[in-house]
Amino acid sequence: MPNNKSLVAISDYDKDEILEILDSAAGFEASPNRKTLSGKVVATLFFEPSTRTRLSFETAVIRLGGSVIGFSDAATSSSSKGETLNDTIRMVSSYADAIVMRHPLEGAARYASEISPIPIINAGDGANQHPSQTLLDLYSIKKTQGRLENLNICLVGDLKYGRTVHSLIIAMSHFNPNFKFIAPEELKMPEEYKVFCRKNGIPFTESAELADNFADADILYMTRVQRERFQDLMEYERVKNVYTLQDSMLENSKPNMRILHPLPRVNEINPDVDSNEKAYYFRQAQNGLYIRQAIVSKVLGI
Repeated sequence: MPNNKSLVAISDYDKDEILEILDSAAGFEASPNRKTLSGKVVATLFFEPSTRTRLSFETAVIRLGGSVIGFSDAATSSSSKGETLNDTIRMVSSYADAIVMRHPLEGAARYASEISPIPIINAGDGANQHPSQTLLDLYSIKKTQGRLENLNICLVGDLKYGRTVHSLIIAMSHFNPNFKFIAPEELKMPEEYKVFCRKNGIPFTESAELADNFADADILYMTRVQRERFQDLMEYERVKNVYTLQDSMLENSKPNMRILHPLPRVNEINPDVDSNEKAYYFRQAQNGLYIRQAIVSKVLGI
C-alpha cells in the first residue's frame, strides 16, 4: 500500500505544510547535528547524476544519526541488467525506511510512491518536478527577503525543461507573486504553467531579453540550459550561451535583490558576480542541507 507521507510534487504539501517545513529547517540550521534518525536507514537511488542533491540528502541523514544505502549511478545498479523500477523499489523498500530517488523519466517518482510501502522523496524526475529544491528555494527567498508574500520574481533561461522553475511557480502560488519569464523562443515557459498562473490570478510577463529587464526584481532566478534534456544537439548549441549574467549588469538592480541558481552553473553566471553581495547561490545550496533534514524528518514522522 502506498505511503501517503511521500513527497513527489510540491503540490503534495499545502501552504501550512510548506511553512512548517521552513520553520523546521530554521531549527535544523540552528542545530544541525542530532540523533533523531538513530536506527533509521534512508536509501538514495540516483538513476541520473547529481552532486548537491544527493550529497545534501546523505549529509542530512548522517548528521541526524541515520544511515544511508544506495547508488549514485544507474550503471552500478541492477537496472543496468534490465531490472524494472517496480522490482528495484520493492526490493529496496525491504531494506530502508525511506527512499530518495532521482530518475530521468517524468512520473517515475509518482509511480514509485504508488507501489512503495515506505515514503518516496522525489529528488527530480525528468523535466517534471524537484520539490526539495523548491523548498530550499523558498527558504532562501524568505531568509533574504524576510517574507514570501508579494515579491517580484524573475525566472531566466531554460524555462521549458527546468523542473526547478516549474515547481517554484506552483509553490509561490500561495504567496501572491509577480513573475517575469525570460527565455529564448525554444525554451519558453510551457503553456500549462502559464495556464496555472492565469487560473490562480498570478500576473506574469514574458521576454527574450535579459539586460535591463530585472530592475524591479526581488529575486533573479538563473537556470542552466540543460544539455541532457535536448534530443537535438544543434538546438542546444543555438541556445546554450543565450544569457550570461555579468556583475556590471547588476548596477541598477534593487538593493535587496538576490540571485538564486539551482546549480550546477555552466556559463550563465559570470564568476565576476560571485563576489557581489547579491549573489546567494552558494548559500542557497547550503540551505539545502537544513531543508532536507526537515523533509526526511517529516516523511518519517519524526
